[in-house]
Amino acid sequence: MPLERDLLHVLGRLNGHLDEDTSLETIASNAGWSPFHLHRVFSRVVGETPKRYALRVRLETAAARLVASDESVCDVAVAAGFNSHEVFTRAFRRHFGQTPSRYRATALDGASSDARERHRALVDSAAPCVGLFHTTIHSSQRRHTMPTLSIERRELVEQPIVFVRMRAGRHEIAGAIGEGLGKAFPYSQRSGAALAGRPFTRYLSTGPVLFEIEVGIPLATAVTGEGDVKSGALPGGPTAVAMHAGPYDQLSETYAALERWIEANGLRTAGAPWESYITDPAEHPDPGDWRTEVYWPVRT
Repeated sequence: MPLERDLLHVLGRLNGHLDEDTSLETIASNAGWSPFHLHRVFSRVVGETPKRYALRVRLETAAARLVASDESVCDVAVAAGFNSHEVFTRAFRRHFGQTPSRYRATALDGASSDARERHRALVDSAAPCVGLFHTTIHSSQRRHTMPTLSIERRELVEQPIVFVRMRAGRHEIAGAIGEGLGKAFPYSQRSGAALAGRPFTRYLSTGPVLFEIEVGIPLATAVTGEGDVKSGALPGGPTAVAMHAGPYDQLSETYAALERWIEANGLRTAGAPWESYITDPAEHPDPGDWRTEVYWPVRT
């Protein structure tokens, strides 16, 4: 079994036990690896050390729980695996720049209970995998002979986003997405706006050497950006949408199928395409189960 697939199983188990002991020694023991080997491979593939990863995911999912439930801050802290209210508050302040109580009082202001629950579900599913999109699973990965499950035309509404613009070579895309989402995702939570969709990558240009991309998070309301994290919008209007099944390295086949469908239906492309990551690779370690939606604005 490829090493990366083994690591996805390690991540899946870790994500299901973040309220327990997440020390390097315990994670390595459960995986049957040496601590040194686990730390090296985990950091290379995920883009974070195991300690940093576990702390970040615990804090980000706890923040979503704060705004979507009436549980006390202490109960949220314990459920997230923190030994005390004080330890949780210190870690939360370092990550979000404010106390848990202050965050609960101001974040998602005016959002409905349904919007808060959706926000929590999106955080729970996206936080663990911001560094895993476009991961390549080598050798025995199952390939789909027809990776494009469906193509349809939709009318979209303009969608507020926060994003990071980057340039990367073809083989650097996964690292660039992880780096960009590592900035955009925590900022989206600090902004206090509700998440409105899955993480995405928009391809502004695809030159022979470098790709110019925008990596970001859809939000329910527009916010201002900060530093590398900019605010903007995904366009509304007529859009061709394809559902891709399988590994990310077959996405080019779905893009090609989408282009053929657009031409066959008498349409023309009308802007940069983007892809939205539906499944969490750690929750679904078999690449055959991964799903990605590809969007391409069109016009007649």
